[in-house]
Amino acid sequence: MTKLAARLGIGGPVGSGKTALLECIIPPLIEQGIEVAIITNDLLTTEDADRLKSQGFLPSERIIGVETGSCPHTAIREDPTMNLLAVQDLENLFPQLDIIFIESGGDNLASTFSYDLVDSYIFIIDVGAGDDIPRKKGPGFSQADLVVINKIDLAPYVGANLELIRQEAALYRQGKPIIYTNCKTGEGLEDVIEFIKTKLLFGLN
Repeated sequence: MTKLAARLGIGGPVGSGKTALLECIIPPLIEQGIEVAIITNDLLTTEDADRLKSQGFLPSERIIGVETGSCPHTAIREDPTMNLLAVQDLENLFPQLDIIFIESGGDNLASTFSYDLVDSYIFIIDVGAGDDIPRKKGPGFSQADLVVINKIDLAPYVGANLELIRQEAALYRQGKPIIYTNCKTGEGLEDVIEFIKTKLLFGLN
């Protein structure tokens, strides 16, 4: 019987750090012997896939760029056919895969993943967007299996109150997990990796 890879969605607004997070967390997973592949979504380019390929931590054949040609949420929620076909291609080429990361194109706070496409998903916001993001209570933020609040180092430079973000994020997430990260220093990244391993690699079936 063919082994099916776990699938993890990575969503969030433009510039929140989705691709940067992948660049930080995937090499440690590979070092631990975990077999990884990536699907990225962009509107009319394969820009994010090309960026990840240039990093060299995965063979380029394990990174597929999907050009959605429509609003990003359509390809991960309403009609994920293009992404499902890319998943199928990767699983056929690399039957040993443990996990496939599916990065959404940059979208808004309403962006969520279909669970027909992914087993779990992370939603990323960044402190640079302001400290009112939790109060806006978008479905992506409130419903994701994990919220990553990224670029916490920017708070003093953009006038964002990080303590307020922590308080309101906890309030509106209602006990669902939140991790605060800084991709430049590595802060919080081990916790993201542990979530992935526990939720997906050791927690499914």
